[in-house]
Parts: sequence; structure tokens; C-alpha cells
Amino acid sequence: MSRKIPRAEWQVYFDRLAKILEAKEAELEVASLDLGAQIAAEWVPLIGIVYDPKGDLLEVALEDFDHLIGQPQEIWVDEDDLLLVGLEVIDAEGTQHILRLRTPLMLPSPRPEHSSGPRNMRGTPGGFE
Repeated sequence: MSRKIPRAEWQVYFDRLAKILEAKEAELEVASLDLGAQIAAEWVPLIGIVYDPKGDLLEVALEDFDHLIGQPQEIWVDEDDLLLVGLEVIDAEGTQHILRLRTPLMLPSPRPEHSSGPRNMRGTPGGFE
């Protein structure tokens, strides 16, 4: 199931995630009306994900590649029980940045009950299924 992470929780969520990332292999896709769907990185080690609230910037650090997402508007995580499968970030221009993990990552603690709750992924190109 996918759920939206409220903006107020972004920094805490990614700080918690940073503690358990162990070079999981990830694929990064960028999709927009202008670009179509483009694979930016294909199954490379994921080093970390950091949100900087002062700069309103999300950094996805992959081996030999940093992907910066300015002014993220929405962050959705695809979780299966306590496993993170991937995430989708929508920026101010409507571009989708989709990160998929080759093998799911065990999350450090249960989902907060005050989140937006589970939802089915939107029928957008390249979204989660």
C-alpha cells in the first residue's frame, strides 16, 4: 500500500531511514509530460536520502550519482507491512521522481497512525502498482 508522508514528517522519516540503509540496490525513474519516462539510474547502490527543510531540497544519493529534487510537493512511500518497496516524489513542476528498491527494506518502526493512511497509487505513468 502507498501512503502520503505529511511534509512535517519528511526530515524525521528520512533521518530514520538513513540509519538502516545498507547500500540497497535502487532504480531511479524521472517522469514528466516534457521528458516522458526516463531511467536516471538502474540498479545501483543507494547511499542515502536526505531532506533539507531550509533549502526545501530532497537529495537521493546513489553510487556515483546524486539526484536533487527541489521544492518537493508530495512524497508517497510504497510499503508492504513493515517493508519499504519504493517511493515517489512529486516536485513543484509536477515531475515524478520514482525510486524502486530491488529488495524491500525493513522499516525501523511501525507506521505512525496519524499519517494520511493507505491508498491505492494513482494511475499516473510509472507510478507504483
